Amino acid sequence: MNTAKIRLYVEQPLGPGQTVPLNRDQAHYLFGVMRQGIAARVALFNGTDGEWLSEVTEAGKKGGTLTCLSQTKPLQMPPDLWLLFAPIKKARTDFIVEKAAEMGAARICPVQTDFTNSERIRQDRLQAHAIEAAEQCGGTYVPPVDSLHKLGTLLDGWDPARRIMFCDESLASASGADLFSAGHSGPWAILIGPEGGFSEPERKRLAALPHAYATRLGPRILRADTAAVAALTLWQSALGDWA
Repeated sequence: MNTAKIRLYVEQPLGPGQTVPLNRDQAHYLFGVMRQGIAARVALFNGTDGEWLSEVTEAGKKGGTLTCLSQTKPLQMPPDLWLLFAPIKKARTDFIVEKAAEMGAARICPVQTDFTNSERIRQDRLQAHAIEAAEQCGGTYVPPVDSLHKLGTLLDGWDPARRIMFCDESLASASGADLFSAGHSGPWAILIGPEGGFSEPERKRLAALPHAYATRLGPRILRADTAAVAALTLWQSALGDWA
């Protein structure tokens, strides 16, 4: 059997004949939950070497070893698109990170705005959600999830070459079709606000930036997690790898 239904993200290098040790959690999942054993085939990826078909050569309750056989996919990098969002409730924040990884964000950046309810995040937990999403959707790249930064601090050091798709219904005067009609390619970031929207000083600062574009996501006010999916879909369809 030359195909594998199970995909695992690993941190070790991948290549012909490369052996990959499994940690306790991976061994439990593979051998305890999925009931795999010696000679089972598993697809591996590490975010840099593409996807590799591997074979189980050692199996145990606390660990195991996989051996790479052949590359099945090259590394497929997403477009240079960042998602900036204000953390909301735990489950909905998890949803945003998962969908961003599935939909092709290259970097996920939680930001603290004036009206952000959450003052901290579990970066390791969110990164794990991004990894799980990449495992499930067939991706070969896992977007890094940054630690929480204040929006103002990020804007202070912002590279103006990276345009910002600023999703705020109170400022938006252009639809997505209008925004992308000129074909603004290159690096971008999507900015999604918190529940309750942005503060007036934040709106004024963003409106004054020549590289920030207020964008309307339809005639209805969307929840933050819905807005993230809608904005990613709009951008990917116009300028990303869905176009």
